[in-house]
Amino acid sequence: MLQEITTAPLVDIRKVARSFKKGSGNDVMVLDNVDLTIREGEIVGLLGRSGSGKSTLLRIIAGLIEPSSGQATCRGEPIAGPPSGIAMVFQSFALFPWLTVLQNVELGLEAQNVDRAERRKRALAAIDLIGLDGFENAFPKELSGGMRQRVGFARALVVHPDLLLMDEPFSALDVLTAETLRTDMIDLWMEGRLPMKSVLIVTHNIEEAVLMCDRILVFSSNPGRVAQELKVDLPHPRNRLDPMFRQLVDNIYARMTQRAEPRAQAAEGIPGTGIGMFLHPVSTNVMAGLLEAVAGSPYDGRADLPDLAASLQLEADELFHLGETLQLLRFAAMSEGDLVLTEAGKRFATLETDARKRLFAEHLITYVPLIGLVRRVLDERPSHAAPAARFRNELEDHMSEGYAEETLAAAIAWGRYGEVFSYDEQSETFSLENPQ
Repeated sequence: MLQEITTAPLVDIRKVARSFKKGSGNDVMVLDNVDLTIREGEIVGLLGRSGSGKSTLLRIIAGLIEPSSGQATCRGEPIAGPPSGIAMVFQSFALFPWLTVLQNVELGLEAQNVDRAERRKRALAAIDLIGLDGFENAFPKELSGGMRQRVGFARALVVHPDLLLMDEPFSALDVLTAETLRTDMIDLWMEGRLPMKSVLIVTHNIEEAVLMCDRILVFSSNPGRVAQELKVDLPHPRNRLDPMFRQLVDNIYARMTQRAEPRAQAAEGIPGTGIGMFLHPVSTNVMAGLLEAVAGSPYDGRADLPDLAASLQLEADELFHLGETLQLLRFAAMSEGDLVLTEAGKRFATLETDARKRLFAEHLITYVPLIGLVRRVLDERPSHAAPAARFRNELEDHMSEGYAEETLAAAIAWGRYGEVFSYDEQSETFSLENPQ
């Protein structure tokens, strides 16, 4: 890097934990025992699954929330409120629609009481730097998504921060726009034209992390912990087809798909741990499509996850959720960065619609504890009906209200597809159409 790396850290995080209250009154641990040091002259990535606490850690560093325990310092001082010299770019563009591009960019300087002439000079320079010269007087509604995110970058850069925090800044953009912005940012960083000393970026996109970062901290989930720290020694500009680049991506996929030991699974709420298991609301059509794709050529039942993500244009997080759901249903297994179909998964891919539904229903009742419970309750009740609240309340003993809703929604969608039960949205009631 062109920036000189110094030994004194900009940010130092030591044994930080953060928990939140959930509906039942119990605490949910989001981060646990996290260490992180950020020095000048580096781009550091926080990489992990959705819900692994990456954004929570970013907000602790930004001074927006406090850790429950541990120590967070900026330039040796405890972080208590937003520290000076730290700016943030959000996933959503977070622009004020009634202000022009220039006025949006000037906001941070206005908050610092910079005089009007200096504000305008620096704002115009930042707008020019990020490639929006000529759009100073445009309003956000007149800009594309990529242009609006460039305004967000300019607004963060104009205050000349020591550390730029980026919370999934490219995830709301289309693939080509995101790639252009990443490339532009790295080019400006390598040329020494960006007015900050370091960058911390949160992402769940593995290739993005390898493309941009000097160091990557891979987070595990439930609660979020640093599972691995990787140094990326590849020179910029980086080539996605470089064998070393591909090897690093493959290694990260393998690390993020490692199965926990049974005892750790029970502690972390990984699929297979009973009624308290969180279910991702994955589409049955997408599951079926993935099984068909992996069963066919060129995979013939075994697919490399990075190749699969690229060919199906899926984010790593989406693919992990799909793979874990198929693993839960015993239609596939994830191991060392590969998705491998089981005999049941291969059979599913060859069956007609009705036979698929019957096989899917068998696996749902056998391997998904919540759906097995719903079916047992419906079978045992004389009315063969039960309110959703009966299961929602039980889920909330194990997880937050939001996760309980997502889990229930997934169970309803899967159960309907497999014709395990019926569900009436208006009355929020499960029932059996043809009770045995």
